[in-house]
Amino acid sequence: MRIAVAGPYSAPTAAERQRNLDRMNDAAAQLLHRGHVPIIGVNAALPVVERATVEKPYEAIMAISLAVVDACEAILVLADSPGVRRERDLVAAKGLPVYDKLDDVPAVESDG
Repeated sequence: MRIAVAGPYSAPTAAERQRNLDRMNDAAAQLLHRGHVPIIGVNAALPVVERATVEKPYEAIMAISLAVVDACEAILVLADSPGVRRERDLVAAKGLPVYDKLDDVPAVESDG
């Protein structure tokens, strides 16, 4: 499955934002080991927004992140935030799985 990993990302300091991003990427690595395709919307958004001249970077990050999450088949929610709720609600509205713990995500059975 393509599984979105939802943050949060936003935080008061750059160090906290980096810790949040590291946590998402660590969870994504574990999903990959379980046989899934992990996707982090903010990973797609940050390089674009950093290079673009936008008046409202948060809104641009969310727009890109939501578009990426919309292509996923499930979401893993690591913690709560307004952005995470938007991503979770997008996936839940489609009736797709919303996981709150990595251990709840089933591993992919290998074909041998």
